Amino acid sequence: MLKRIIFPALNTALLVGSLVISHAALAHAHLKSQTPIADKTISVQQAPLFLTLRFSEDIEAAFSGVELKLAGQAVPVDKVTVDNEHRNVLVVPLEKPLTSGNYQVNWHVLSVDGHKTEGSYRFVVE
Repeated sequence: MLKRIIFPALNTALLVGSLVISHAALAHAHLKSQTPIADKTISVQQAPLFLTLRFSEDIEAAFSGVELKLAGQAVPVDKVTVDNEHRNVLVVPLEKPLTSGNYQVNWHVLSVDGHKTEGSYRFVVE
């Protein structure tokens, strides 16, 4: 009788525990949206003074970074920060206004749960 109660309960506990652990192991910070929008063309007048990248998970700014390139050349950016109210938003202040050209943004982030991800996207300023 005791085996009929303990074994099913133990199996259920192990199954639930493995599902929780496997879900946590799959958590990564994926880029959800960005400004300027990827693969879009904006005018010089619309060009922002900072880039914003919104992720699916909260981000550790100290271990995250962004490289901005214009026609393959590095564009100076200030230190990246995380938005105080939205810890999943990386803010990248630009040292100078964007000029016309084809830009590439290369990013790498560390989510608060310790997972690293990286990627890139492009946009055009006319």
